[in-house]
Amino acid sequence: MHANIRLNTIYEFHQFSGLPEPEHPLVSLIDYSLVKYPPEYTDIKWVQNFYSIGLKRNVAKKFNYGQQPYDFDEGVLSLVGPQQIIQIEIDPNAKAEPSGWLLLIHPDFLWKTALAEKMSRYEFFGYAVNEALFLSEKEEQMMLAVFKSIQQEYQSNIDKFSHNIIISQIELLLNYTERFYERQFLTRRILNDKTLTRLETILDKYFNSDSLPGKGIPSVHDVASELNLTPNYLSSLLRVLTGKSTQDHIHHKLIEKAKEKLSATDLSISEIAYELGFEHPSSFTKLFKQKTNQTPLSFRQSFH
Repeated sequence: MHANIRLNTIYEFHQFSGLPEPEHPLVSLIDYSLVKYPPEYTDIKWVQNFYSIGLKRNVAKKFNYGQQPYDFDEGVLSLVGPQQIIQIEIDPNAKAEPSGWLLLIHPDFLWKTALAEKMSRYEFFGYAVNEALFLSEKEEQMMLAVFKSIQQEYQSNIDKFSHNIIISQIELLLNYTERFYERQFLTRRILNDKTLTRLETILDKYFNSDSLPGKGIPSVHDVASELNLTPNYLSSLLRVLTGKSTQDHIHHKLIEKAKEKLSATDLSISEIAYELGFEHPSSFTKLFKQKTNQTPLSFRQSFH
């Protein structure tokens, strides 16, 4: 049986997952072994209106996020933001006992804090499940310690310091996540080098095709889709490995192609701009000057 639901509050998640009422309406740390989705459902798709940070092991469920399935059979950290779609396929015959922790944070808990403004800059909330963070045992223990500190604080007697302390602990958790993701980008170097090679191949295909006048310059989303990665993950990966974003790589390839046409053809600046996917030649000239400190015309004249 299939279910399509929207979970607006942490209370609704607790209710749907067979859990007791949350001890705090806006933040909750859940022992994942206690989560029991309704047994009549084998396929659940939901949209949630809160953040979730899950550290899970041996989950006898197959998660689809983005376009790819992911089995949580080892310790991984996955992060989901509000208004994102999660699909879960449940295997009723699975024998593995799920374990781990799930931290839920409602946006209202962050209201009027500096962290609320920073949340949109944490790109990992836009990563797909198959781009989850693999943790070493030491890293896992560090994250668990912060989880438990958050739980201990909201279960204690609430005072005027409680909210700020929990906010600080959540920010520490997210800072660790940034650090560990950067470590993962570097330690999985062979796989990531293959991604860089594929990126170059994809960009070459775009800029050597005849489709640019009709389709325009490829977007970050176009390139990421061809690599089966989310735009956020791809840009994060490239910034760590190369110091440049996906957009920078697209522009670099575009300028290389423009220089080739300027130096080796008699096409006008407007014709070159059109062939490279620009609707207006002025946009091409502006980007070329921004990237080379020369106008297309002055670059061409340097060859004569």
